[in-house]
Amino acid sequence: MTTVNQIAEGMEVTLNFSIALSDGGLVDSNFDSKPATFVMGDGNLLAGFEEVLVGLQAGDEQTFTMPPEKAFGQPNPNNVQSFKKDQFGDDMNLEPGLMLSFADANNAELPGVVKSVLENEVIVDFNHPLAGETLTFKVKIVDVQQASEQATQL
Repeated sequence: MTTVNQIAEGMEVTLNFSIALSDGGLVDSNFDSKPATFVMGDGNLLAGFEEVLVGLQAGDEQTFTMPPEKAFGQPNPNNVQSFKKDQFGDDMNLEPGLMLSFADANNAELPGVVKSVLENEVIVDFNHPLAGETLTFKVKIVDVQQASEQATQL
């Protein structure tokens, strides 16, 4: 008798996925490449994405609509900061959409996107680029098995 493994905490899951915006624009997909493998609860997927996978098994295909609260959250106006333009190098081509890397209080890398460039200041948005977006998360479960002890320690 074959045991069918369902996705649950601590299970190793191999899947193909795509994430699209509500207008159909594709954000990311691995349907045309090697499936991804992760252990449920290891932090590689947002909790909202893991939550909808619970109970699925190999061979299942599902499409989920993820509101911002289950995906990358709503934009936080406090995450939009103003910097004096002279804090940036003269050789830097500052323009809206440019992604820059900053260091946070713990010296960890913090990406920010230039929202606007004014005469003496630069407005930078530190919200996740997908904050506020309703996403379509499509999955095809390739394999589900008990994670090895080595995989759970990674």
